[in-house]
Amino acid sequence: MNWDQVQGNWTQMKGKAREKWGELTDNELEEARGEREQLIGLVQEKYGKAREEARREVDAWQASI
Repeated sequence: MNWDQVQGNWTQMKGKAREKWGELTDNELEEARGEREQLIGLVQEKYGKAREEARREVDAWQASI
């Protein structure tokens, strides 16, 4: 699934993102609105990851859905 599809189906994707990153709140995911860079930033901040590590994690998640 490409990122445009993720963004277009963000309402459904939020649930999948919560399954993957349980520390992210519904409000945070709602604010991200499917924006890839915002999601990467949230993962980076909440989990204390380097930017590139968070980017790889989001990319792997995208590829798995």
